[in-house]
Amino acid sequence: MKLLTVNLGRPGATAHSDGLTGIDKRPADGPVRVSDPGPKGSGGSGLAGDSVCDLRHHGGTDQAVYAFAREELDAWERELGRPLPNGSFGENLTTLGLSVSHARIGERWRIGDELVLEVTAGRIPCRTFAGHLDERGWVRRFTREAATGAYLRVVEPGTIRAGDRVEIVHRPDHEVTAAIQFRAVTTERGLLPLLLAAGDALHPEALRRAREYVAAHGS
Repeated sequence: MKLLTVNLGRPGATAHSDGLTGIDKRPADGPVRVSDPGPKGSGGSGLAGDSVCDLRHHGGTDQAVYAFAREELDAWERELGRPLPNGSFGENLTTLGLSVSHARIGERWRIGDELVLEVTAGRIPCRTFAGHLDERGWVRRFTREAATGAYLRVVEPGTIRAGDRVEIVHRPDHEVTAAIQFRAVTTERGLLPLLLAAGDALHPEALRRAREYVAAHGS
């Protein structure tokens, strides 16, 4: 398992959301420092040199890094009939040999010698993502596939670069994956009680929704 590229985005104009976006990410040429950016609403990306423009919905401690598997990009290439270079989905990390969408919430990865990340959630598609891909019905198609990639928080900061080894250093004993979390908060709300098994490792917004559902409907 390895890191193919570390991808960074600069602010750019978009017709698909208010203001600017950093979704157009390109592979970095050299090492990149990764650290906790601080709380959502004030903290942006965990990667030095990467831009998060809409702090209301993106970035912050629990969405510091976004990872997507090269294998899943390849699958979308075949379906869409077009090339998708690393960074095409706005991911910070493009990986090889790692089942990103099926990583368990709370799973920890060591990348390189220093950095340790923890999986928190799957990625919810938005209109900026749809506009960036310029594919008709993209949000619906992405949601149906539930190959979400994974958001991660920074447990131990560090510097990474393309080619670094990725090692799973902790895998929780529950079965709640990023893809299951995504399905629970989008199309299959009946799965919400299952998310509680992930505990505080879960993205706080998803944990709150799971608790509210259980309070209203039971387990």
